[in-house]
Amino acid sequence: MSNNKKKNKKSIKESRKKKELNITVYLVLRFFVIICMVAQSLHGNWNNVFLCILTLLLFTLPMIISKKFNITLPTTLEVIVYLFIFSSEILGEIQNFYGIFHHWDTMLHTLNGFLCAAIGFSLIDILNNTDDFYIKMTPAFVALVAFSFSMTIGILWEFFEYSADKYFATDMQKDRMVEQISSTKINPNGENEAIVIDNISKVKIYSNDNQTVNIIEGGYLDIGLIDTMKDLFVNFIGALVFSIIGYLYILNRDGYKFAEVFIPRLKKKNTLQKES
Repeated sequence: MSNNKKKNKKSIKESRKKKELNITVYLVLRFFVIICMVAQSLHGNWNNVFLCILTLLLFTLPMIISKKFNITLPTTLEVIVYLFIFSSEILGEIQNFYGIFHHWDTMLHTLNGFLCAAIGFSLIDILNNTDDFYIKMTPAFVALVAFSFSMTIGILWEFFEYSADKYFATDMQKDRMVEQISSTKINPNGENEAIVIDNISKVKIYSNDNQTVNIIEGGYLDIGLIDTMKDLFVNFIGALVFSIIGYLYILNRDGYKFAEVFIPRLKKKNTLQKES
C-alpha cells in the first residue's frame, strides 16, 4: 500500500473520530438541556424554560452556518461553541454559576473575545485566499480586522445587556459592591471637583414616599459599570491573543498549524459534491 493511501486512510479515520466526538458532545449537552427544561417547567420557572428553548435553538447555529455559507467548522471550534452556549445559558443563568463562581463571567467573556477574533480572522483570510478577490491584505491588517471584529461584537453585547437591564428590569450587567465612590454630583458647592467617600459599609435607599427603606449592607451598589468595563477589558485580551496568533499563522502556516482548530474554512468542492 502506498504512503498516499495510508495517509488518506489515516485522515479519513481521524475525520470520523472528530465527527463522532462532535455529535456526542452535541447530543449529551442537548440531553442535559432537555432535562433542565422539564425540571424548570415542573417548577413553573417559565423564564428558565425560555432560556432552555433558546439554548436548543443556538445549538443549531453551527450546522445552519455551515450549510448556508458552505463553511467547514473545525471540530474543536464547534465543540467549544456548544460548551460556551451551555456554560452561558444553562450553567451561568439557570444554575447561577455567575453568582457561585466569581470569575465565571470573566472566563466566558475572555473566551468570547478569542473566538470572535478567530471568526473575524477567518472571514478575511478566506477572501485573501480567493482568486476572485483582487485585494490582498497584509498579515498585520488581517490581524487588526480580526481584533476590531471581536471588539465590535463585545461592545454590541454590552449594549444588549444594558438595554435588557434598562427596559426589562434584568441584571445582565451584574452589579457589585464597592466601598469607595468619587463623584462631582455630591460636591456641595456644585464645583467640578470629585468628592471621595471612603470605607462605605452601609447604604440606605428611600422611596419617594419616604416610607419604604432598603438597606444595602457591605458598601455602595455599583450599577453595572464595573462589570461592563471588566467584560470589555477581558474581551480585549482574548481578541488580542488570537489576533497575534492569527498574524503569526499567516506568516508561517506550518509553524502555527494549531491555530487551524479555531479557524472556519470554505468547504472544498469534493465535499460540497458529496453533500449534494
